[in-house]
Parts: sequence; structure tokens; C-alpha cells
Amino acid sequence: MFCKAGRIRRLGAILTFALLGAATSSGSRAADVVVPGRTDFPESMTATRDGTLYFSSMAGGRVFRAQPGATEASEWLHAGAGGLSSVLGVLADERSNTLYACSVDMSWAGITVPSGSTPTSLKLFDLATGTLKASFQLPASPIAGQAPLCNDIAVANDGTAFVTDSLSGYILRLRPGANALEVWARDERWNTKGPQLDGIAVLDDGSVYVNLFEGDGLFRVARQSDGSAGKVTKLATSRPLYHSDGLRAAGPNTLLMVEGETKGTLDLITIQDDSATVQTIRGGLEGPVSLAQVGNTIYVLDVPLKYLFEPQFKAQTPPPYRAIAVPQPR
Repeated sequence: MFCKAGRIRRLGAILTFALLGAATSSGSRAADVVVPGRTDFPESMTATRDGTLYFSSMAGGRVFRAQPGATEASEWLHAGAGGLSSVLGVLADERSNTLYACSVDMSWAGITVPSGSTPTSLKLFDLATGTLKASFQLPASPIAGQAPLCNDIAVANDGTAFVTDSLSGYILRLRPGANALEVWARDERWNTKGPQLDGIAVLDDGSVYVNLFEGDGLFRVARQSDGSAGKVTKLATSRPLYHSDGLRAAGPNTLLMVEGETKGTLDLITIQDDSATVQTIRGGLEGPVSLAQVGNTIYVLDVPLKYLFEPQFKAQTPPPYRAIAVPQPR
């Protein structure tokens, strides 16, 4: 039996979803969306309020787009556009009419893309035209011989963009009008071997939340009045997290997150002080890597990356890449 406080938190989360769905109901969709081909391996997705979906291409160096109502995406930014290499995180920010994209040199992983070995960068494209607006190279990693890895992006209400560097253990910041990315936050718990910092989101209180891909961790980084990083808190989750990936804000104190191939879940996370209640909304996914919400539908990008990285699967044909439509909880 749930305690009274637990019932109140759960009710608050449900009300948050109901309000969010009502505010954007014009973009509601119900059909799954397929990303064509078998060699691109989409790693991230994002959406605009009208229901347009955007997908990155880790192995193809391009960006796909699905117009509202479409059941299949098509190429929007061609391979190598604006110097794109492997494309990981993408985020559509309608306030600035910008698609943010993480362009990563992944030649070390055996991935060859049209632009070849180019510096790992955060690239900004015009949402209306697809024109490259700016490109910002990531700072050098503090780890000798280690290249940075731009993974995902979140944008605060003041227009500041935050980026996870998974291999350097940094949260980077790009302030409006700035001409370079800067290191905003770091923590020794993010500096362990292998990819760590992954998904990132900003909630209404201005705090930045990040999860860990390898390891169990959901962290909150407070933003101080001058915009600098404050206290870093590891939240006490109601259960351990495993292969946490895409992270998106869903309400004033709620997050949506996916957990990767071993777990294969879409989760709703409700934050209360320094605790986080994790509720699985959908299980049985083969390889969820990202998500986006449009009205009362949550799209989960299901792409098992083992077909790209694990030798025993590389010779096999992966299943179709799909953004699976999941109804929001009510």
C-alpha cells in the first residue's frame, strides 16, 4: 500500500501530464514513426509543438524529419551537412528557431561518415531552413588521449544551452551570444572510465538534471543567481537505474527517461526534495535511446545499438528503427 505522500506525488505527476497534453493537444499523434534504412542507427530524437519529429543519425551523419501526421521520416539534413560527423543528441528549441545537434568524431569506434574525422562540436541549424547558424568545438578532455563526446542538449528558459560531454565528465554551457562552449559543472563521480554523463534536462526551478549511462545515477546541479553551477546532488531513486539514456523535462518536477537494452523501459520520474520516484510507463523495448513528447503521446526511439557495436550482431540486420507512440499516463 502506498503511503499518503506517495499518492500525492503520483497524483501530481498525473496532473502534470494532463495539463501538458491539454496545452499541446493540436500536435497529438497516435501512430508509430519509422526511420528508413538499416545503416543510420538514430541515437536521439526531438519534437516541436506541432508534432514534427527530428532524428539524429549516428552512423550516417545526417538528420531525418517526420512532418506532423507522417508515419515515416525522410532525410532533412543531408549526410555531412554543415560538417556533420556522427550525429548523437538533437534538440529543437522553437524560441530561438534552432535545432541543436551533437556532431561527434566516432572514428575510434569504427564509424565512418561523409565528413570524416572532424572536431567534435555542437552545431546549430535553422529550424525553418536547415541552414547552419553556428558551430562550437567542444573543449579538450582533461583525460590524456581521450577525445570529448558531445551527447545531449537541454536549453533553459533564458536561452542558455547545456551539453553533456560523456567521456570528459563535464556539463558544458553555451550562453546566448557567447562565442564558445565553457565548462559549467564537473563532479568526481562523473569521471569514471567509460561513457558516463548522458541525458540532460532543465526543470522549472532552473536546476539541471543529468543521468549516467554506465552506472546508477541521477544528479541535480543547482543554478546559482549568477548562472554558475551550485551544489551537485545525487538523488535517492526508488530503484536502481541501469543504462539510463534520453532525459526530458515533463513538468515542474517530473522527468521522462529511457533505460537501455537490458531493461528496455520508458520511465516517469517524480522529484521530491532529494528523492526521485521511478515509475515504468512502458517495458519490453529492445533498445530505447531517446524520447520526445507531443501532446498526449510520448514517442520512444527504439534502436538496439548492439547491431552497430557488438561483433556478434554486426553481421545481422537490425529491426526497423521506430519511434514508438506511447499514450501518456492518465
